[in-house]
Amino acid sequence: MNESMYKYMKVGLIHFMAYPSTIKGEGPIVETVKKIAADDYFNAIELSWIKDGDARKQVKKLLDTSHMTVGYGAQPRLLTTGLNINDLDEAGRQKAVATLKEGIDEAYELGAKGFAFLSGHYEEATKEEAFQALVTSTKALCAHAKAKGSLKVILEIFDYDIDKKSLIGPAALAKRFAEEVCKEYDNFGLMVDLSHLPLLRETAEQAILPVKDYLVHAHIGNAVVKNADCEAYGDAHPRFGFPNGANDVPELVEFLKVLMDIGFLNADNPPVVSFEVKPWADEDPEVVIANAKRTLNEAWARL
Repeated sequence: MNESMYKYMKVGLIHFMAYPSTIKGEGPIVETVKKIAADDYFNAIELSWIKDGDARKQVKKLLDTSHMTVGYGAQPRLLTTGLNINDLDEAGRQKAVATLKEGIDEAYELGAKGFAFLSGHYEEATKEEAFQALVTSTKALCAHAKAKGSLKVILEIFDYDIDKKSLIGPAALAKRFAEEVCKEYDNFGLMVDLSHLPLLRETAEQAILPVKDYLVHAHIGNAVVKNADCEAYGDAHPRFGFPNGANDVPELVEFLKVLMDIGFLNADNPPVVSFEVKPWADEDPEVVIANAKRTLNEAWARL
């Protein structure tokens, strides 16, 4: 592709994955956000909870100065606490909804345009009950967000039987879910993640085409699925070029091509496409981030 990728998308980075020491809402959040904000390769950033109020104010000032699009990833609020938004135990479900509503409030505080979360564990025997619980919870989040402004509520599609074992899940079920929520709320959409496609055993077309009408956000990254004995097996988001990794430049080219073909990548309203990459063991976050940039640059040149 001869034209700049910035014409068709906003390139983002998921802060709490690139700097995993911040994933619990603590640690060097301000310092690491500043590094991303100072890097003009990125015109979007995705943050998660920031437990300290003063740190949130400092981050907000950096974001206001940066001229970046901001997204809020609430996945750590669930994954680090064990809460499940489709919990069949009503008290447990309400706890999950409550922390996500707090996240929505924080997203507004930070000036975020989108708020992402994931579905929880389920049992095959009670899958339909879990689905209905997820619909109920998601509609509550959409109502909470809509009452405060124009924040988009976004469910990220995860694997259903390997690592996170989330209800949503395969593309067909994701489509059914989005249809159900969008009957009542227009501030909802879906997110696909290149990293999750090998875990879902879906090609880019199989994962994207069924949900194209509901797609509002995308992530790009790598995964190891060759066998369970491999280092970084599962949903670990290792760098591109990682041993036994399923995604590299060719897979990213295919992913971007499908997104371009359906009009998701477009010049009129460029969407956010963010790297979800995580240092493995003692890898340097800065080098892992540079790796991701090189990979996208090469994939775009081949598109």
